[in-house]
Amino acid sequence: MGEIIDIAIRYRSIFLEGTIGTLQLAAITVFFGMLLGAVVAFMHMSKFKPLSWLAGLYVEVLRGTPLLVQLYIFYMFVPEMSPWIKSLDLPVYFYIVLSLVINSSAYVSEVIRAGIQAVDKGQREAAKSLGMSDFNTMVRIILPQAIKNILPALCNEFIMMIKETSLASTFYVNELMRTRMILQSTYFLSWQPLFVIAFIYFVLTFVLSKGVKLLEKRLSVSD
Repeated sequence: MGEIIDIAIRYRSIFLEGTIGTLQLAAITVFFGMLLGAVVAFMHMSKFKPLSWLAGLYVEVLRGTPLLVQLYIFYMFVPEMSPWIKSLDLPVYFYIVLSLVINSSAYVSEVIRAGIQAVDKGQREAAKSLGMSDFNTMVRIILPQAIKNILPALCNEFIMMIKETSLASTFYVNELMRTRMILQSTYFLSWQPLFVIAFIYFVLTFVLSKGVKLLEKRLSVSD
């Protein structure tokens, strides 16, 4: 145990850089995943059946296949889709972020859809009786209430993505699990960094989980 603590202190700058990289990657993924997920959610709720079916297929495929497989597909296949994409010579980080965003959007879209559908349908009917358009009803009445249901789930998605980003180390993206590769290749430390990394992941997820529970309590009080 003393050796692990000594490694954590000695190489704290490397672990800190990896932690920041993980948090940045998770934040970028969830933010853009939320934007894309909102589009997919509204497509899924569309009365136009082909559009709704397409969104449903999108969600099922992404949720039904391993994230690591998706990362490999985006990393290896997307640059080969066209000479123009390949000529851009985009960094690996771009393809990994793109894959994570698309994967996250499938989960977030279901969170958004469930949050909207949880709002009492009677409020839609009341707004319609007052002459409000579907757009105004959604923006002024449905969404403000749905956000209260959605927000804790989005925070949980961020927590989950913190752990999921560990797969990005497979592609040498700078994040927390990547620190083990750095310490192994530079200082020949194989298993010791894993305990430090596991502890950092635990602290991050534990603190954020407590924050989500506090948020849920405050939102429930305001109901």
